[in-house]
Amino acid sequence: MPSIRELARICKSKNAGPFDLTIDIVFDDTALYQKVRASGVITEALFARLYGVSADDVLLTPYDAAMAIKATFPRLVPAGGIGDTDVYGCQQHAPLLDVEIPV
Repeated sequence: MPSIRELARICKSKNAGPFDLTIDIVFDDTALYQKVRASGVITEALFARLYGVSADDVLLTPYDAAMAIKATFPRLVPAGGIGDTDVYGCQQHAPLLDVEIPV
């Protein structure tokens, strides 16, 4: 089964303010994007499991016009706080890269 790393054109993360993180998964093919969405793999529960947050705190937004899926959820440590290892939030997409999608 292919992973997000193999299917997505872009998978990136960044801060959405000091207390939230946002992850964008962008595809370059409409049919592939629709298959990934329809697979049911990319859900609030997936982000909850991978990032240790409550599924209720994950805002998952598909954006058809851009062939993209955005997830926003609370950071476990505020940006720049004690124990923060990624002040810009730009390395937090890594756990998603190996998620397999049945397409």
